[in-house]
Amino acid sequence: MVKVAIVKGGSPAAMVREALRLINAEEVSSRDDKVLIKPNYVVASHPSTGITTDTGVVEALIKYFKEAGVKEIVVGEGGAGDTEKAFDVVGVRALCARERIRLVNLNRDDAITVRIPNALSLKEVNIAKTVLESTCIVNVPVLKVHHLAFVTLCIKNLMGAIIPKSIMHTNLDEKLVDLASVIKPKINLISGIVGAEKDETRGDPVEMGIIIAGRDIVATDAVGAMVMGIDPYKVRYLRLAEERRLGVLDINRIEVVGESIEAVRKEFKLPPGFSR
Repeated sequence: MVKVAIVKGGSPAAMVREALRLINAEEVSSRDDKVLIKPNYVVASHPSTGITTDTGVVEALIKYFKEAGVKEIVVGEGGAGDTEKAFDVVGVRALCARERIRLVNLNRDDAITVRIPNALSLKEVNIAKTVLESTCIVNVPVLKVHHLAFVTLCIKNLMGAIIPKSIMHTNLDEKLVDLASVIKPKINLISGIVGAEKDETRGDPVEMGIIIAGRDIVATDAVGAMVMGIDPYKVRYLRLAEERRLGVLDINRIEVVGESIEAVRKEFKLPPGFSR
């Protein structure tokens, strides 16, 4: 059994802290870690649209690790659109300045070529140096559907770490799994304050008021999919990830703590071509 937490409330700070407590996050991080907080700023949209990670969630994570005595905390993202503009629109540049935290545009970071053994499709990839040097990656995607991958949650959020992203345009499901085999966040926390249905960049916002957190990336994505009314076994890259033993997809092997899936589930409108 692996544990995934669902927390509902009105305060991102309180929800983040409770979610981290429920998954015993302190067991996988220490004050000596180089912590990378990796949100999703795929385009320059305000978090109220459900497209980008809620800035209150990022702030809560910064404060959590500061209070734990961590000296090196970085916020880094490499979106598909104008990442520099996104930093301003979501307010994370101002947040990092206030907290004296380094903010890194991963698209402009030094890249290191990594070869992936036994890859399904992605035999080598350029990964931002900041990502590879981090000893504790905190993966903070948004609760959204996706027009190609069906859902975009924790595994899909790893794409922001690579340069260039155009290499993912074919065999996306296989390449996402390959990427998840080399980039392994210790904490996965889905920002579900507001989610997005129909599309990941042009969809409609869905008010949810939740945080989903887990240490197992596949299990966290499975719960995220179910919260949106989607069978995780219909998400091809999640099935492949389970086959590659990257995590747990079977809900019978996932202990959901905090709120139940049924208590918070909403059926998100799906992208064209997908069905329940």
